[in-house]
Amino acid sequence: MSVTAITKTTQYLSFTLRDELFAVDVAKVREILDVVAITKIPQTPDYMRGVINLRGSVVPVMDMGQKFGLPPAERSVNSCIIVVEVCQDGVTTVLGSLADSVQEVLELEPEQIEPPPRIGTHLRTDFIKGMGKYNDQFMIILDIDQLFNSEELQCSAGVFADEERENRE
Repeated sequence: MSVTAITKTTQYLSFTLRDELFAVDVAKVREILDVVAITKIPQTPDYMRGVINLRGSVVPVMDMGQKFGLPPAERSVNSCIIVVEVCQDGVTTVLGSLADSVQEVLELEPEQIEPPPRIGTHLRTDFIKGMGKYNDQFMIILDIDQLFNSEELQCSAGVFADEERENRE
């Protein structure tokens, strides 16, 4: 979805990753959890931190900061897991994303959102909906459905489905 497609006031959940401010459409957020024990799954990328047990369901947890090339998250009293629903090809996947802190739910008018920056042709920016302007600060508004490609989601769904099957046996 491009910025030109944003024609109404939308609520966003703002959060930090290593001192940078990000936001995601609140409609994509299922819940926010304190950081709990994360079970690491072998042979997954570093940003795939593992899985958590969410009321009997296995939910993969990603470190979005690491996915963006930032150093691994250090847990603090403000660290949390933002549980989101990612939709690709008509399939919804529930994922947890580590955040350094959740800030607030805020409303942004379409005129408060600038298009994503043009950074060259070799860098992928399709997961950025736009740059939100709020309190004299920019925040990166993520298109969570574009952040993880279908191959990554299939990989996590397959690996984590196997883990869930093993836990039930």
